[in-house]
Amino acid sequence: MSVRYDTTPMTYDVLIVGFGPVGATVANLLARRGLRVAVIDAERGIYDKPRALTFDHEAMRIFQACALAERIAEFTAPHRGTHFLGVDGRVIKKFEPMPPPYPLGWSPTITFVQPELERLLREGAAGAGADVFLGHVGVSFVQDEERVALTVRDTARGEERVLQARALLGCDGANSFVRKQLDIPLEDLGFDEWWMVVDTLIRRPVDLPRRSIQYCWPSRPSSFIPGPGSLRRWEIKLLPGEDPKEFGEQQNVVRQIARFADPSCFEIWRSAVYRFHAVVAQRWRHGRVFLLGDACHQTPPFLGQGMCAGIRDAANLAWKLAMVLQEDASDALLDTYEEERKPHVRKLVAAAKEFGLIIGELDPEAARVRDEVLRGQLERGESETIRQRYVPDLAGGIIDRDARARAPGTLFVQPKVVQTTGSEVLLDDLLRFRFLIATATAHAQTWLTSESLALWRGLGGERIVIAEPAHEQPNERPADDVRHVVQADALFPAWMSQHGCAAAVVRPDRYVFGAANDATELNRLVAEVGRQVLGI
Repeated sequence: MSVRYDTTPMTYDVLIVGFGPVGATVANLLARRGLRVAVIDAERGIYDKPRALTFDHEAMRIFQACALAERIAEFTAPHRGTHFLGVDGRVIKKFEPMPPPYPLGWSPTITFVQPELERLLREGAAGAGADVFLGHVGVSFVQDEERVALTVRDTARGEERVLQARALLGCDGANSFVRKQLDIPLEDLGFDEWWMVVDTLIRRPVDLPRRSIQYCWPSRPSSFIPGPGSLRRWEIKLLPGEDPKEFGEQQNVVRQIARFADPSCFEIWRSAVYRFHAVVAQRWRHGRVFLLGDACHQTPPFLGQGMCAGIRDAANLAWKLAMVLQEDASDALLDTYEEERKPHVRKLVAAAKEFGLIIGELDPEAARVRDEVLRGQLERGESETIRQRYVPDLAGGIIDRDARARAPGTLFVQPKVVQTTGSEVLLDDLLRFRFLIATATAHAQTWLTSESLALWRGLGGERIVIAEPAHEQPNERPADDVRHVVQADALFPAWMSQHGCAAAVVRPDRYVFGAANDATELNRLVAEVGRQVLGI
């Protein structure tokens, strides 16, 4: 069959290959900033079964920036924590749900149904103006100093066309076409195990744990994760010498589920045998081409951070791309994407591997020693029981690096606030995907010099006063371009007190650039943002 070829290129700001959760998230963020975005995906529909099952409050906050969090929340459920059971069936380690008030405004760990998430993300991207080409595969691409030209093929019609843009994002998964064309190798981080994942739907009453259970049993390490609604998942480790194909056969799936509950109580929605492994691409950027999500890193699932890492990639790169393409920020800003995200991913992989080794120990004697050590730590209060504390802060990149720096690279809190209309909302619902200066008083906003104020406005930065109700005084009203709200909880004052500051400078992805306690510090931070972001 001859290929019909459209030689007239369609021009965009950003091309995205892959319309899974990561590609759809970055499409939302960029299109909502007003960039012209096109997305291609080889499939014409959404894969109708779950893959990822959990995400965290940072991912939900990013979905909030896409104006989708409330709709996504309808098919999610809070994660109820995890117990690790040792050889004797007793608890050796645990993760407890973080108590409210939640620092980012959402339940810290959340279970979800991936097909529903993808549907809403895709609808959001199209609604924000992104062009979507389903049933299209990448054939090849070339780039120069100005643009990337991507040749795509309609898999049904055989037609090819050229899409060109100023940047190309490879969000196309572990077998990434984009990464392979660039011939970027993957670095093995030293984890490689076969596990079977079984998703079931409860069809008859059955007695199951309400929280996640890690069965750290050398005879057959396994995991149980309750999802939203009737969704329940088991992850079951293959033992040495077991054949993945045979292990995944239907009769064995039923046999494995029978170890935990009556299989007749469930409908098996999906079962698949996977290699859980840890890899990271050696390069995340090649000129105008960037890798995101599974295209550049894959992590074992034992912290529930695989998809979260890709969603963080999307938020990190989106604001930087927007500033370079729309506001003439320095191109060097884009180099900080890998500089910030790669070390973060490596730390997450290290933590996930640690828990994978705890769960998957096959030597009975080593498992008994493990149990004694971990149970002792738990009983003495030495064991970390909050899962989110294993997620690192940013250690470099676009943050204040001064010796006096306060809170650089940490996530800024998201308090509930009361608007002048009297309605109560989460802070980010009032803000755009821009830089922010947040203060506890209107007076602290007057610390900015005219030069700092001009620079801040040139960045499109926002300013907000989050005041205590007793301090809401008319004579302290800020300038017209400063929003004024009243705190509805104690998150913001507690954060300010913890870091000894009166003003916070926050990036669009809600990581803290730095914090200040006087005019000199605040103006220095604004100047440093200008230097690092705009190159001035």
